[in-house]
Amino acid sequence: MSVHVPAAEASTLPRVRVYADIAIVVAVLAATNLIAHFTTPWASIATVPAAAVGLLILVRRRGLCWTELGLGREQWRSGVGYAVAAVGLVLTVIAIGALLPWTRPMFMNNNYATVSGALIASMVIIPLQTVIPEELAFRGVLHGALNRAWGFRGVAAAGSLLFGLWHIATSLGLTSSNVGFTRIFGGGVMGTVAGVVLAVVATGIAGFIFTWLRRRSGSLLAPIALHWSLNGMGALAAALVWHLST
Repeated sequence: MSVHVPAAEASTLPRVRVYADIAIVVAVLAATNLIAHFTTPWASIATVPAAAVGLLILVRRRGLCWTELGLGREQWRSGVGYAVAAVGLVLTVIAIGALLPWTRPMFMNNNYATVSGALIASMVIIPLQTVIPEELAFRGVLHGALNRAWGFRGVAAAGSLLFGLWHIATSLGLTSSNVGFTRIFGGGVMGTVAGVVLAVVATGIAGFIFTWLRRRSGSLLAPIALHWSLNGMGALAAALVWHLST
């Protein structure tokens, strides 16, 4: 099911206001990213969820309805169906990747070297600190604002690019903390640059897929489920691979 912005509502909005909403959302996201990753450890915990809630309140006051945000009641049923399918698909892919000898090192992330740590990360930290806030901000708020201005093509292009750039800060230590990536790209400056480029491209593509799923299902539930399954089940797979390798 695809849900579009009501044409009558979108056409009556002043274009300046529509673009102003986009500019405000992007500026808040940029500031949030810098504060979360380059200030204090406490800021990294609270900033993104707080910004996502703040943006939701802001755009609701600016006139975006729940349907435009992917949170309308009529969208929940279709969202659940797509969510279950997305989780099942990712679980299958991750299981195969963790079992194959040539892809298994890619799961050896130092951040998830213990099963207990991976469980806490997968079930608490990742959904509350990363997945839900990011999806609310990007596939909810930003999606709704961009869709009013440029339709789905604008959402897919600009939204995916911004989502990729959003991950620059978190990818600075990608190659140094992952055994598989270190073997491929090495360490040092070149390894870091390679890791950043890889992360931006990969998350940009993921952003496009999340956006497509959001439009296809009409619900924010589906990209939330897909995003969590990639991150959360990836963390559990990493812990399992470390456990089997030691």
